[in-house]
Amino acid sequence: MDGGCSCGAVRYKLSSRPMFTHCCHCRDCQKQTGCAFALNALIETNRIEMLSGADSIQIIDMPSPSGRGHEVHRCPTCEVALWSDYGRRPYLRFVRVSTLDTPHAIEPDEHIFTRSKVPWVQIPASQRAFEIFYDLKAEWPPESMARRDAASA
Repeated sequence: MDGGCSCGAVRYKLSSRPMFTHCCHCRDCQKQTGCAFALNALIETNRIEMLSGADSIQIIDMPSPSGRGHEVHRCPTCEVALWSDYGRRPYLRFVRVSTLDTPHAIEPDEHIFTRSKVPWVQIPASQRAFEIFYDLKAEWPPESMARRDAASA
């Protein structure tokens, strides 16, 4: 799956499907995206192949309600947020699904922080939703957990 920013200065390719995808309804994501939620595909950093613009990516340190840190990686020209590093985990990226060339190819695995969901958003009955967060080991497929464990080692 290829993706990039709006102006085309930064292009990337995911070398595999993401481990897991969150549709996050927290107020922080709402403010940062100017939308009702953020759709983030969690993938190992080394599975993001930079096609162009790697040296120019701007890293913005954002305040985080968790206090664990949040870096947003943006195109320096059009300032589109391409992915984030939540919690200072350099092995893991939260790719903004909307920056993929085919963003509708990835559906969320879980909806999180639905306690702050805007009232007009309807979560499909077929998708799992959590008021805050979930138990990672209970929700992630074993293959995804193995990938996460390997990346964090």
